[in-house]
Amino acid sequence: MYERSSVAELAESLRSELNRYSVGGKLPSSRALVERYRVSPVTVSRALAQLAAEGLVVTRPGAGVFRAAPRTAAPAPGDTSWQEVALSAEGAGDVVPRSVDASGVLACLAAPPPSVIALNSGYLHASIQPERAMAAALARAGRRPGAWDRPPVEGLPELRDWFAREIGGAVGAADVLVTAGGQSALTTALRALAPPGAPILVESPTYPGLLAIARASGCRPVPVPVDAEGVRPELLAAAFEATGARVFVCQPLFQNPTGAVLAPGRRAEVLRIARAAGAFVVEDDYARALSHDDCGPLPATLAAEDHDGVVVHVRSLTKATSPSLRVGALAARGPVVDRLRAVQVVDSFFVPRPLQEAALELVGAPAWPRHLRTVAAELRHRRDVLAGALRRELPGLTVPHLPSGGYQLWARMSEGDDGSFATTALRAGVAVAPGRPYFCAEPPAPYVRLSFAGVSGPGELVEAVQRLRTGLADGFGPHA
Repeated sequence: MYERSSVAELAESLRSELNRYSVGGKLPSSRALVERYRVSPVTVSRALAQLAAEGLVVTRPGAGVFRAAPRTAAPAPGDTSWQEVALSAEGAGDVVPRSVDASGVLACLAAPPPSVIALNSGYLHASIQPERAMAAALARAGRRPGAWDRPPVEGLPELRDWFAREIGGAVGAADVLVTAGGQSALTTALRALAPPGAPILVESPTYPGLLAIARASGCRPVPVPVDAEGVRPELLAAAFEATGARVFVCQPLFQNPTGAVLAPGRRAEVLRIARAAGAFVVEDDYARALSHDDCGPLPATLAAEDHDGVVVHVRSLTKATSPSLRVGALAARGPVVDRLRAVQVVDSFFVPRPLQEAALELVGAPAWPRHLRTVAAELRHRRDVLAGALRRELPGLTVPHLPSGGYQLWARMSEGDDGSFATTALRAGVAVAPGRPYFCAEPPAPYVRLSFAGVSGPGELVEAVQRLRTGLADGFGPHA
């Protein structure tokens, strides 16, 4: 029987034969196609559905499948050059440009060619995604009563309760809003907490998607340096005093890209400094489900240790599952919850109920903790393989901190330019993330981020480093 690829093959065969039929002409029955091509009825059904989606055939229940009328030619595109003037004309009241730079985000989301090894991915490879568990959860969710009804705008109560228990402390279900993933939650938080033109304190380096959100919201990101123990409290206090900022965004656990964990002695200090400044701390807890199996007990969330409503917590299921399972949460206490809810409702109404139901089924299944254990062991193994290969083959790339969670290594270059390094790496068949987009000001040194989550296995990591070594052998960059 045909597999998924055979659907495409059958669709192509049928597509090439359509000219034999006049417009409105009836195609052979599904049974005839099954016998002729020796495929399953499911394959025939999917191939015909593909042709229908392309507008080539029309399906009439009880009558059959017929050739569709050809599409009329599309009109010639008009002149859109006027948009350049409209998009560049800033109003008198605008305090920052309205242009949006998504280059750093797009670089991580763009799929490389099949021959390129992706060390720039921010998601788990399909081989370590819980595909069977997700499929089963989606099927069970579809059978739930009211699965397609409109959900509460705050999210399903059971899912909000699950997130609240995961976050811990005094956070309850009433403090949680279900969001369409972590990026959506961060966007809602910044729009709710900071007006256009306001400064926002961010870790340096930090996730490029956060910088893109801040700038797209009309805010001004201000860097606060991070070391191996997380953000430096004395510099955070100085930044609050110098800027008057009312928001600080951080990743206390397995910070992206450095992998740093906020030291125990700094956690209370960060909350104290923010409280004294009358500011919010947006805690992006993106990697809690990506701990390695050698990391030991995880620290509590900052939200669990916050007694004054300082922390706005962001959590997502996406990183530990699939880029398409875009379900996350915002959690906060106090009047800010109403502000967050209002912004989210205006932007997106609510997260689709079937997706919420599927997420609830997934995290409640016995397969969920098993999946997390599998990911913990696999990520640790991949981390060690990549770090070892770098030490052997590219000693000019140094990893100052070996993380115990997350999916990337942050490597410092001994010489050269990170952008040129990334270009040379791509020519050698490896996609890496240059470090420059992770800084909102001038970088202190050239870095590259190397992800070990998006490849098929440890063997590809070794192959990637060997390709880098070969590609850099002409004398460019840190290879000797």
